[in-house]
Amino acid sequence: MDGIGRLIDRLPKVELHVHLEGTLEPELAFRLADRNGLALPFASVEKMRAAFDFEDLQSFLDVYYAACSVLVTRADFRDLTRDYLARANADRVRHVEPFFDPQTHTTRGIPIDDVIGGILDGLADGEREFGITSGLILSFLRHLPVEAADATLTAAEPWLDRIVAVGLDSTEVGYPPEPFAPVFARARSLGLRAVAHAGEEGEAALVARTVDCLRASRIDHGVRAADDPAVMRLLAESGVTLTACPISNVRLRVVPTMERSTIGTLMRAGVAVTVNSDDPAYFGGYIGDNYRAIAAALDLGVDDVRQLAVNAINGSFATAERKRELMAELEAAVAGMA
Repeated sequence: MDGIGRLIDRLPKVELHVHLEGTLEPELAFRLADRNGLALPFASVEKMRAAFDFEDLQSFLDVYYAACSVLVTRADFRDLTRDYLARANADRVRHVEPFFDPQTHTTRGIPIDDVIGGILDGLADGEREFGITSGLILSFLRHLPVEAADATLTAAEPWLDRIVAVGLDSTEVGYPPEPFAPVFARARSLGLRAVAHAGEEGEAALVARTVDCLRASRIDHGVRAADDPAVMRLLAESGVTLTACPISNVRLRVVPTMERSTIGTLMRAGVAVTVNSDDPAYFGGYIGDNYRAIAAALDLGVDDVRQLAVNAINGSFATAERKRELMAELEAAVAGMA
């Protein structure tokens, strides 16, 4: 693992599955609460971190949404984004396509312009300070009415030249993708790509349905696709990228241990799997930690780690020129291991 660990450390990384709100570390949460005159439902940073012992996705979401209450001003969203990018830079992330959930904030009365404007300010800071390029993804909350998603897309229209895709997240069980098909079709007509969460809680069939009805070019998580060879063939043959999050899967009990991760099965089936951090402040691992954890658990070699990184570059929405730059950086890092 020492050689693989060195490769992972120097690997130029592309992160395709990270929720900006999920990068809210307790220390920043308390600073923002103090700045905005708000009280968190935790007595201290330590008490908040102690609450990060989740039984499932919903138990995580309960804490996640409570913490989001401290995000109020444009400056808050800028600080959140810039802090994440500083950590990403330490992991040699070179390009990132983060999600944000505007409905989490607009339902609290926060103007969508402050949400998007602050995030874009932070992304600009990250590119200027660290050279990290980005593409922002607007995610709809699937537990809210479809009409709310449609209204959110309309409200975001002035910003769509700065957004690369729409996504779908939150609780999978009981909230199928099909009702959102018209909203996704409208987003595509406005020039946006489509990604969606599926196959974290839901079965393999949900992954296939999501690809079909939303025309998603990436499936976020998707690890339960390994339960059905036909779904894996669909993903492999169609070139759909899976944005897997190994540490998240263990912390939310999608799999019992890292060694039981389905990522190896998916890779052997020819599926374009990538490694990402999901909500790293809550799950205790940023992207480098996720690479190291899955590489150790599955005994991955240099070619495996390289392929995961290649999949992320190819599956990104970066320009062709940027992809070539990232691929050259990657090959230089791998060649340096010889």
